[in-house]
Amino acid sequence: MATALELAVAERAQTAPRLRELRESLAAAVCAVDGVQETGHPTDRLPGLVSFVAPGLDGGDVTMALDLAGLACSTGSACVSGSNEVSHVLSAMRYPDEEARGALRLSLGRATTAAEIAEAAELVVRTLVQQRGSAARLEVQRAAALRPAATEASAAAEAPAR
Repeated sequence: MATALELAVAERAQTAPRLRELRESLAAAVCAVDGVQETGHPTDRLPGLVSFVAPGLDGGDVTMALDLAGLACSTGSACVSGSNEVSHVLSAMRYPDEEARGALRLSLGRATTAAEIAEAAELVVRTLVQQRGSAARLEVQRAAALRPAATEASAAAEAPAR
């Protein structure tokens, strides 16, 4: 463990700026998806960590889809891994529960490459767009399922009495 710490300290001056650049590239691509925003302080960020909220989506569904596609990510910190609760950190930052449920967190390592970030960005963006389309289709289906009952009830109310 001491050797790993010595190595990290020795390489920090070169690794941190490179990771920061990779993180910014990933964040820019993902934030291009409508409604997605990066969480946290605008400038004081860890170089190898990026966190987003995607309102209207379920972070658990997104992370599962990404995991099945081979990209490891989470909806929050490791201390709440496996929990269905909204991130206490996002709650403390005053994100409404509806937005915080769409949380997505990715970590970069010292060996992460630009090619891996490009691939991850493409995969995350594609997954968010697909998930958003699925969520929109589900809302349309729910509305359509309610519409016939409402239409029949209003038609019955408007029908002349016999």
